[in-house]
Amino acid sequence: MNDVQRYRLALTVLGFLTMILFILSLTVGPAAIAFIDSIAALFSEKGDAIALIMQEVRLPRALLGLLIGATLGLSGAALQGYLRNPLAEPGLIGVSASASLGAVIAIYTGLSAIFPLALPLTALAAAVLAMFVVQLLAGLRGSVLTIILAGVAVSSFAGAMTSLVLNLSPNPFAALEIVFWMLGSLTDRSMLQVWIALPFMLLGWICLAMLGRALDALTLGADTAASMGINMRRVQFLAVFGTAASVGAATAVAGAIGFVGLVIPHLLRPLVGGRPSRLLPASALGGASMVLAADIAVRLVAPERDLKLGVLTAIVGTPFFLWLIYRERRKLA
Repeated sequence: MNDVQRYRLALTVLGFLTMILFILSLTVGPAAIAFIDSIAALFSEKGDAIALIMQEVRLPRALLGLLIGATLGLSGAALQGYLRNPLAEPGLIGVSASASLGAVIAIYTGLSAIFPLALPLTALAAAVLAMFVVQLLAGLRGSVLTIILAGVAVSSFAGAMTSLVLNLSPNPFAALEIVFWMLGSLTDRSMLQVWIALPFMLLGWICLAMLGRALDALTLGADTAASMGINMRRVQFLAVFGTAASVGAATAVAGAIGFVGLVIPHLLRPLVGGRPSRLLPASALGGASMVLAADIAVRLVAPERDLKLGVLTAIVGTPFFLWLIYRERRKLA
């Protein structure tokens, strides 16, 4: 089996796995509904209890798991290719921390209680603002190092402001609501959150998908890529804007869900031959599978304790991150 056949097989398996997990996400939950009844209720117009559960609770949750997972996997693969850093992930350029800060401000000021859409819209606005700040700090001709440094600075500032808001929280209940939101979850989301996030995610996906040829050229070095006709300013804009739009939208509706963008590209890179352009669609499918599987797990492991999705992905991702550090250290030895 040659590389192309192995790549197509990997995409087929990942696509099949994602489809199975999406169907499982639709049919798993505290309400004991038979599989056939669950699927039929999705297309029912009766408006009974089963139809409401499927159409208003499980369908948006499964769709958000699919969209958010694909966003995190795709943006992680794109950033690792652009920054040529195996430890890069969407949080590195400050988008996740800034979106979290926007949501925390909406909760702290009471805007989210007055106007429910204020939370995702404020988080999204903060993510877009972070993108412009990173671009401004790095400059149009900024190098990979300046992008990373600008992202770390924005992320640190957003983290500090979030801590300040928590510190000044007027009562423990508000602080508890903020902390729980930051842990990341798909519980109690509706189709409204799907429609808010979807346009920005699609816009980000289009930008990141346009990077395939440039990322392949960048494996030979920035100077060689430029000599091949790659416009590095355009590549930088597409990478940063695509990540900010898609990951900002994901964080705005679900909170911070870490490690997906870091773990998935590493797991799939050997299966796609190491070419960054091939890694993009594979990581999108792999990320969707990971988030869907984790969201199913939180419903099965401790349904009465509301285990947060971001906590579970962190528990899975942290040992993998430590293994990456150990492997890099062995290479340097």
